[in-house]
Amino acid sequence: MFCFHRARSGARAVRRVMLCGGALLAAAAQPAWAQTLNLDEALSRVATSDPALAANSARLDAADAAILQADVRPRDVLGADFEDFAGTGPYSPLGRAQTTGWYERTWERGGKREARIGAARAEVAVVGAQNRIRLLDRLARVQAAWVEALAAEAAIPVAETRLADLRQVELDVVKRVAGALDPWFTAERARTNVAQAEIAVEQAREAARIARTSLAVWWGGSGDFKLDPAAFQAFDVTVPPRADAADVAVLTAELAAAEAKVRLAETGNIADPSARVGLRHFGDGNDLAVMVGGSIPLGSKGANRGNVVRAQADQRAIAADMAVARVEIEREIDRILADRGLIAAEIKRIDAEVLPSATRAVRLIRDGLVRGGTAFTFLEYSQAQTALSDVRSRRVELLRRFHLLGVRLDRLTGRHTPLLAQMETIR
Repeated sequence: MFCFHRARSGARAVRRVMLCGGALLAAAAQPAWAQTLNLDEALSRVATSDPALAANSARLDAADAAILQADVRPRDVLGADFEDFAGTGPYSPLGRAQTTGWYERTWERGGKREARIGAARAEVAVVGAQNRIRLLDRLARVQAAWVEALAAEAAIPVAETRLADLRQVELDVVKRVAGALDPWFTAERARTNVAQAEIAVEQAREAARIARTSLAVWWGGSGDFKLDPAAFQAFDVTVPPRADAADVAVLTAELAAAEAKVRLAETGNIADPSARVGLRHFGDGNDLAVMVGGSIPLGSKGANRGNVVRAQADQRAIAADMAVARVEIEREIDRILADRGLIAAEIKRIDAEVLPSATRAVRLIRDGLVRGGTAFTFLEYSQAQTALSDVRSRRVELLRRFHLLGVRLDRLTGRHTPLLAQMETIR
């Protein structure tokens, strides 16, 4: 009875290996039409179809409209005065009323119009710089989604390899159970491990599908594409060239806008004269007369002093923020480079030392079990396989962290800035 059960268990194990092996091959097969999507292609798709482009375009249109409005000078005035049309004594009849129609114009002095236009144009530059920040942030999120999809894809072969290893363990254990070298429950434990590994493979594949779909959502597509695993396995620690980040460019534009606002505020201390010309009609005698006049505000030298002081303080604050931003960005870049260096060093040591050692341990234990020795047990074999699988998973996680740090590094160093020109032309 026991021998029949062992033989049947061995047959089931062999069939499971054959059937699942075929399932693995079928799952690994990709459609012939599936396109291999690299990072540049993913970012280019977003650059031409991102709905955020319409919002940025509207902001620029609003800023351009401010320039148009800044070019408008003070409006001329038409007016009429009615005098002496009612009163007492000799001024009671309507026939003695005086009517004056007049036209008035104000002349701006001190370059007010030019200062307004300059401030509006500076605001356009600020809006453009802020739009570029938004686009770079979206490209960084797309790149992060691409990294997550690569990491999810890289986890599949790790899970499949573990499944294949555990199936081999199951076969070896069944043989030992059939030879009365191990108790029968070790075969059940081996089958349990295989079942758990099968679930892990299914979950890894589903996670990869979800990650691809999440990536494709950025350009409104579907996840019917492939990813190049070589892009995930490569880890380049080359230090990228450094330049002022887009965040500093925003502050630079804001500083220029603050300087323009200071000039605009200073023009408020210069008075604008007004001149008036009119024609007066005298009801008593029906005579006409021409009248002229003018006016200029008094005490205007310090009338706008508070606005000038405030604009100058804003300018100093932005200049200080710019200095702080440069320091903080440099510190963050240095920290990212250091972290990526540590991760790369650990990956290299895993490849050179840990993986070969863990692989040798599994092979030595398996060789001992296959020869029918009793120096090793199924538990030791399972633990060695688990340790090897953990190392492989650790390597995938390290690569994921390395590339996610690269996303932030690319954002700070403006690696994808050339794509912005393509995105900004879509208005």
